[in-house]
Amino acid sequence: VLTSAAEQPNILFLFADDQRHDTLGCAGHPIVETPTIDSLATNGVRFENMFVTRSTCWASRTTILTGLTSRSSVQPDGSDKVRPEALTALFPDRLREAGYRTALFGKWHAKMPKGFKPEDHFDEYERIFRNPYFKEMPDGSKRHTTELIADRGIEFLRAQRDRKNPFCLNLWFNAGHAEDRDRRPGSGHYPWPKALDGKYDGIEIPAPRLSDPAIYDAHPEFFKRSNHRERFHWRWDTPEKYQLNMRAYFRMLTGIDYAMSRVLKVLEQEGLTENTIVVYTADNGYYMGDRGFAGKWSHHEQSQRVPLVIFDPRLPTNLRGRTVDSMALNLDLPATFLDWAGVDVPASYQGLSLKPLVESKASPTPWREDFFCEHFNPRYHMSWEGVREKRFKYARYLEQDPVYEFLHDLVNDPDELTNLANDPEFASVLTLHRQRTEALATEYANTLTTD
Repeated sequence: VLTSAAEQPNILFLFADDQRHDTLGCAGHPIVETPTIDSLATNGVRFENMFVTRSTCWASRTTILTGLTSRSSVQPDGSDKVRPEALTALFPDRLREAGYRTALFGKWHAKMPKGFKPEDHFDEYERIFRNPYFKEMPDGSKRHTTELIADRGIEFLRAQRDRKNPFCLNLWFNAGHAEDRDRRPGSGHYPWPKALDGKYDGIEIPAPRLSDPAIYDAHPEFFKRSNHRERFHWRWDTPEKYQLNMRAYFRMLTGIDYAMSRVLKVLEQEGLTENTIVVYTADNGYYMGDRGFAGKWSHHEQSQRVPLVIFDPRLPTNLRGRTVDSMALNLDLPATFLDWAGVDVPASYQGLSLKPLVESKASPTPWREDFFCEHFNPRYHMSWEGVREKRFKYARYLEQDPVYEFLHDLVNDPDELTNLANDPEFASVLTLHRQRTEALATEYANTLTTD
């Protein structure tokens, strides 16, 4: 135990959009510069196997708020509206009950039931959304939402110096989500803060590692007709568009890092660094042209894996600078926040606290061996469900006739280029993963109806 309940840590939760696990300097990316996040990793813990259970913005955000998978938390009618009974244990509510002052500034995007007001669940709340990214200020100037979200976070921090209560500050960025309504050739789909003008100019961005046309051709036809391919043509399908938009996207990510440096500087100025845990992650992954696709949503690693860096200033030196390979989920974050605060984790939560993984080099025993993952996408007949474990990943696309199955050996085929679902040698593995998927899907669907 690092602190007593009387010394509850502050929590600063920084949440990016559309960023996969390898787009950080500390994760080995050769171009994207993220010195602030890299420093947090050097002095904290970076998770190499952090996943989302459903790879899309609103679902991931809802999971973090509720501690529930989409299968448990949203209406089964396809609307993606959150069920009222899923809102009884939101992590900000539980923290407030424990004496925390809570705030959220930035992207909301959770599809809540009629009558739900986010401002009722935070002491301070301001929705700062894109469309457009640049907002006009009273003096006529324009400011990027990334900067505005940081501005509001800084104002909040400067008001905490003399407060005795701990706080949980959520800065939920819109970046690096594309401005999807702007599809003009040459305009760039990723508006970046002006402070990043010229960044990455003159750098030739390498083609996606999985850009061989044979990789795209090997996908089933329904994948080729999906929104993955449609959006690929919006922004990646010529060398000129690829270079333009990739540089712009990288500027967006570095823009988040710049904003974080401003926030962390004020945290230090206000004397709050020594008792504030900092968490950085993203709501879903991103294809970035790999496999001939854009977007996220489906079962591949590019879609499901996201960054996670946790800096706990209370950690001793020998526990800093580690990478953790244990399987972590966005589903774990609310349980982790409450565990840090000394608050009982609600029985309804389906994740695990990551606190033991941060505080020890040894993983708790037992720890998860697999997780249920899914997405609902009726427009393109791309709804799927499955299970990912350490060696195998199974996914079945439910709207195909017959159901289309994938089975990947992640140890021998980490790029998921070979589908083993019809290989007789793996028939027993396929059967086991079908059964596991069915069991978890049924369990999660009944979570709030059987309590």
